[in-house]
Amino acid sequence: MACGSCGTTENGVPKGCKSNGNCGSGTCGSGSNKLAVFDWLSNMTLPTGQERFNIFEVRFKNGRKHFYKNVDNLPITMGDIVAVEGNPGHDIGTVSLAGELVKVQMKKRKITADHEDVKKIYRKASQRDIDIWQQARGKEEETQKRGREILGRLGLQMKLSDVEYQGDGNKATFYYTADARVDFRQLIRDLASAFSIRVEMKQVGARQEAARLGGVGSCGRELCCSTWLTDFRKVTTSAARYQQLSLNPLKLAGQCGKLKCCLNFELDTYLDALKAFPKQDVVLKTEKGDAVFVKMDIFKGHLWYTYKEERFKWFRLTLDQVLEIIDLNKNNEKSATLEEYESDVEIPVKVDFEDAVGQDSLTRFDAPKTSKRRRNNRNKKKKPVSVAANATQQKPNTRKKPQVKPAAKKGNRQPQKNKPQVQGQPKQNKPKQKPKPRPKQVAKSTDATKPVAKANTNKAKVEGKKPNKPRRNNRNRKNNTPKNGNDSEK
Repeated sequence: MACGSCGTTENGVPKGCKSNGNCGSGTCGSGSNKLAVFDWLSNMTLPTGQERFNIFEVRFKNGRKHFYKNVDNLPITMGDIVAVEGNPGHDIGTVSLAGELVKVQMKKRKITADHEDVKKIYRKASQRDIDIWQQARGKEEETQKRGREILGRLGLQMKLSDVEYQGDGNKATFYYTADARVDFRQLIRDLASAFSIRVEMKQVGARQEAARLGGVGSCGRELCCSTWLTDFRKVTTSAARYQQLSLNPLKLAGQCGKLKCCLNFELDTYLDALKAFPKQDVVLKTEKGDAVFVKMDIFKGHLWYTYKEERFKWFRLTLDQVLEIIDLNKNNEKSATLEEYESDVEIPVKVDFEDAVGQDSLTRFDAPKTSKRRRNNRNKKKKPVSVAANATQQKPNTRKKPQVKPAAKKGNRQPQKNKPQVQGQPKQNKPKQKPKPRPKQVAKSTDATKPVAKANTNKAKVEGKKPNKPRRNNRNRKNNTPKNGNDSEK
């Protein structure tokens, strides 16, 4: 399927495809459903005495094309649906090319006018022919499903990729792919008995299968072979090497499992740019030692070299500097060190996105936005009362506050007195950060039990524990009236 210009030169360098869309294999530009051909000779009159070329190119399903002779001199133009000779019966196709351009395509395929493959055109297709043709095309999907079931039952190592019915519905061609030779004689018998038709098996390659099925490539566009590419040129790994691509089969392979056809698209440009670069096996001789090639950037004109003894450091040089060092080495002279050459290299500054209209950055949604506000205090863990009390003991307050006795009963108005402090015990202050939780109310006790409660509070002070006191309002400390007329404490 490859033309002669897609091979390699004597030095192993790939030639690339210099056919400019007109490949020598004969399928480029020959007109198909993917890529139609403009007949630029259609409005030109033939010289006097010369007859019009009576062979036409007819297109069938999936771009399959053959040449047919117009024996009866029917008035046929491009786009007409015609009934042509089949094997056996007749087939229905569309005229894709006519006139003098057919001679060019036949010359490329090396087919003469009296070749056995050039069959004849019966007639223009009638409405009955078109209806039978459409009914046969409608059965192709169901036939393919049942054919795969028969393949699975027989256990053959092959894949049925497509089915094409002939225009009269009497014959079907089964396209398959297989890695090894397959004996499908029993398969043909089963298919013929299941569908009551003549069966023809045709093996296709992986690229042809991908072109028939279609799909989306890694570039995000539809496959070239299923849209506009009509020939399959030979693609080698040398095309990837000359483009400085990593030889990773996962990245270089297409949907068909072979090397991508687009590796040949830019190969000619790379080969033209590499003509000015020195060979990669050239060793640079400097005052510090010999330097070897590491990598290159073809379009920027930069090359990286490193010393044989010190391979941990790479030095960026321009193409002119490398050529200068090579000229010095040819005259048996050693150049300066690579450090001096690298210091003269001017690295262009990368131009970032510039906000000229006051818009936000293009990468504002890349990183998650962190909130600087803290949550409310309810989500924070509260410190226990004992920890807060110990913290206040470590930091004594110089400001003295009078200690308040427990509230007396109503009806007795007495001035507040400070509680006696135990010697050696520091004064305890209430923490100002958080209010203390309100203690649970205990049932009222009689007057006889009051001195006992007071003694318990003094005992708690000696032990370093803060007694639970009822929370009082500072404003009503002086005007604290007892509930009863009796005195609780004297």
